[in-house]
Amino acid sequence: MIPTVHPSAAGGSRLHPTAWLICVIAAIGFAFDIYELLMLPLIVGPALQELLGAAPGTPEFQMWIGRLFYIPAVAGGLFGLLGGYLTDRLGRRRVLTWSILIYAFSAFASGFSTNVWMLLVFRCLVFVGVCVEFVAAVAWLAELFPEYKRREKVLGYTQAFSSIGGFLVALANGWCVAHAASLPGIALPEALNVFGGAIRDSHAAWRFTLMSGVIPAIPLMLIRPFLPESPVWAQRKAAGTLKRPSIGQLFAPELRRTTIVTTLMFACAYGAAFGAIQHIPRIVPGLAEVKAKADAAVATAVKDKPPADQKKIAGQTRARVAQTTAADATKIQELGGLAGRFLLAVLAVQIVSRRTLVRIFQVPGLIVMPVVFALCATHSLQWLYIGIFFAGLLTVGQFSFWGNYLPRAYPLHLRGTGESFAANIGGRLIGTSFAWVTATIATTSDAAFAPTKLAYTAAAIGFAVFLGGFILSFFLPEPKAGDLEDADVVTANRASPISEEPAAGPRNVV
Repeated sequence: MIPTVHPSAAGGSRLHPTAWLICVIAAIGFAFDIYELLMLPLIVGPALQELLGAAPGTPEFQMWIGRLFYIPAVAGGLFGLLGGYLTDRLGRRRVLTWSILIYAFSAFASGFSTNVWMLLVFRCLVFVGVCVEFVAAVAWLAELFPEYKRREKVLGYTQAFSSIGGFLVALANGWCVAHAASLPGIALPEALNVFGGAIRDSHAAWRFTLMSGVIPAIPLMLIRPFLPESPVWAQRKAAGTLKRPSIGQLFAPELRRTTIVTTLMFACAYGAAFGAIQHIPRIVPGLAEVKAKADAAVATAVKDKPPADQKKIAGQTRARVAQTTAADATKIQELGGLAGRFLLAVLAVQIVSRRTLVRIFQVPGLIVMPVVFALCATHSLQWLYIGIFFAGLLTVGQFSFWGNYLPRAYPLHLRGTGESFAANIGGRLIGTSFAWVTATIATTSDAAFAPTKLAYTAAAIGFAVFLGGFILSFFLPEPKAGDLEDADVVTANRASPISEEPAAGPRNVV
């Protein structure tokens, strides 16, 4: 029997330096999760044009758009589910560390792609790492900070860095577009020659953008020795009392409704992101303002150039204008997402009902999504900038909601497995399939009409998934309020590095 400080008593104590390290590494992991995922919408157009030689809107181009969005998501969903199981079996910290290393180095290697299959393989590995990292990080943080208000704040504010990651990748892509020509050329390492082929454009901005994904591995290697394991998990593991997880237990009578509803609602949230928002980079080139800007830039670029070079220069110039505008839209959308995550972090502590909390984001989305994509995205770049901010706020805010909700929905030995099922089967596997749905419906042989058709399709998909999520919210189980109810968490509170000073308060004997 171990006397422990009740978790609620620790709520007012200061954070220990180790706890700050925990928050820092979690924030970096969350930031680069989205950094890695949002690379693809920014680079997929120029990457496919170089690797395939196919024009946007053509059947081959659209087919590979769907493959690159969906096949990595399938790989991430399946292996992410395995990662959730391993999180419960091997520990939160160990799985978290390896998942970040996997996606960081896979992103770096993808910058050397010589053909589209090589790019696909490494994007699959990136997704695997990202899908596992989210689950391990959420379970880890929830158990290190079991006191209710502190846990909600830590989960909410560290997840807010996901949107900072999206903003950073937009900045990185914009910087690469502007400076790629002056950077050293990329040479194919001998170890990657197994894929065959050669790098055609060693100064392509999309390659440098992909390679920047190695950044999170650097602080991780320095901080890793100072990171503690989840005290409650380690304690139960050492005592030999940790129950063995299984997917079948997620569908036991007491958990079946939770598993099914959270999985489908997670799918709807991701459906809005992948079925609508992430297509913005291929929608903006169709706007009149962007076309006019591209025409002016081409006129300046081809002036006094030999006729034989003008076509190539014009194509590169139009692509650069489109990429720059898309990066600007992505920055604004990520600012909206950041606002949504911070709003969720504030409201999560104030609003007890989880159904009410998620509907604050869902109900306005039923209006915002069709207006932004069907009207703004087809008529006005300035209105699109405004609208995409709110679309990002309402969609991304829901992602943070699930990071706060899921740890309270499952017991200790199923926490990683349950979170992984909802996040990876629902979000990554089902939700991301809407990227393929949108790309398939929007396929057209008319390249000039392709952005407009894509915008209308995104409007319909965005509305549909917001409506689906709203309907499902009526069936969402309300978890018990307060601290994590699992007695295992209370038992291990004494070992948790959340406090610099021991807190005064009642003691429990467990």
